[in-house]
Amino acid sequence: MSVYLVVNSTIDNPDLLDEYVQSAGATLGIVPLKLLALDEASKTVEGEPPGPRTVILEFESEDDFHTWYDSPAYQAIVGKRHAATTGFAVLVNGL
Repeated sequence: MSVYLVVNSTIDNPDLLDEYVQSAGATLGIVPLKLLALDEASKTVEGEPPGPRTVILEFESEDDFHTWYDSPAYQAIVGKRHAATTGFAVLVNGL
């Protein structure tokens, strides 16, 4: 079953986020995944999210997600995203 990583945030440090994005690109081949959405100006229709930036990645399985997310290559750079943004990430099961 597919799973989706949904990240919503406010960008606090654009330069550091750019460094993260450049570095993260090199990790995208670890497992099959699809970038489904990347929007810097998401529109809130309910509630109060941390910010307007939303990213949605699709993974073929939760195991694939963990293979990527827990990999030494990704763990070496994810701190840049954490330092550059304020927000949250959730993992959602597909139907």
